[in-house]
Amino acid sequence: MNDLTQSPEMLIAAMAARARQASATLMQASDADKIRGLELAAQALRDRSDAIIRANRQDMDNAAQRGLSGALLDRLRLDADRLEGTAAGVEAVARLSNPLGTVIDETVRPNGLVLQRVRVPLGVIGIIYESRPNVTADAAALCLRAGNAAILRGGSEAIESNRAIHAAMAEGIGAAGLPVDAIQLVPTTDRAAVGAMLRAVGLIDLIVPRGGKSLVARVQEEARVPVLAHLDGMNTTYVHSSADPEMARALVVNAKMRRTGICGATETLLFDAAFPATADVVKALLDAGCAVRGDAAIRAVDPRVSEASDEDWNTEYLDAIVSAAQVSGLDEAIAHIAAHSSHHTDAIIATDTQAAERFLNAVDSAIVMWNASTQFADGGEFGLGAEIGISTGRLHARGPVALEGLTTYKWIVRGTGQTRP
Repeated sequence: MNDLTQSPEMLIAAMAARARQASATLMQASDADKIRGLELAAQALRDRSDAIIRANRQDMDNAAQRGLSGALLDRLRLDADRLEGTAAGVEAVARLSNPLGTVIDETVRPNGLVLQRVRVPLGVIGIIYESRPNVTADAAALCLRAGNAAILRGGSEAIESNRAIHAAMAEGIGAAGLPVDAIQLVPTTDRAAVGAMLRAVGLIDLIVPRGGKSLVARVQEEARVPVLAHLDGMNTTYVHSSADPEMARALVVNAKMRRTGICGATETLLFDAAFPATADVVKALLDAGCAVRGDAAIRAVDPRVSEASDEDWNTEYLDAIVSAAQVSGLDEAIAHIAAHSSHHTDAIIATDTQAAERFLNAVDSAIVMWNASTQFADGGEFGLGAEIGISTGRLHARGPVALEGLTTYKWIVRGTGQTRP
């Protein structure tokens, strides 16, 4: 049990100690046991759905009183369909191939030594996240399936939802005979607990931040524990001169408006000066309820477009707002993305194969797309089951981080009595 009279450092240290022990137990558990635990956890989410939705309603009421934006309220909201999607996501993780024990490569040395690199769990993972309560289930499922113990610290705005989801997940894995301490939820909303997690060197093996720019900035500034960074989704869609107008209209509206509050939403549009249907695409966005902030060329195509500021090109709106500019060609589009992208997801719409391939090779982002909506930037859509986040860094894991990204490897050496001369 957690003692809320403890200091944040003592609380996190105690949770980490239990997590370490649970991690050791998980290493000895069979994959079938972990699969069974997740299946039971998914069923518990369904069985407890009324209680979880009631808890979420309480969070929604509190968030509305605090003045959270519509986009953040959408991230926070759970209903029967979203909760069923969360349960189905847990089941999808249970069905994924087990990465543990996979031989990455094998070498036989001239002296007969056999060297293998084999996938193993990372250990204890701390996940710090905001708003979206489904992350509680997604992160717990992915960590457990990869043999890791998780310490989950959600945002204060979702505390009741997170507690209800965590209780269901713990019920399921406990029923399968797995240690419930493998998925622990930090019980306090005190921000000092986040600092304690970030300083828990030797207790927590990896921190995964999943939230807004201020959260990620704090984690990167204060962390003494290794961090798997998930920066904001400053995503750009570039409409090339060769783009099919009908495809461009459909993709742009979907990329921006399907769900405006997710990290895969397009935030900036670039239109090639030679693209003939810019006005039609801008009109479709405006008619769909999206505010467009543009440069002079884009403002000229529709009087409803407002003037974009310098800040707009670096803003993740998470709302029905998009910045839009005209560029002279592929080189200018690539340069604009390099200057303003968060290296999350960027896309080109084009029928010109050569231009598209150049874009895919030149844009240095975790996910680069051709003729597809940036809203596909999601681990589930990539066939990875749920995701723990989209890494915009360049080390360890990049893009949607799922099971394989939550493992490391060790060397196994087999000999027949060799001694080193």
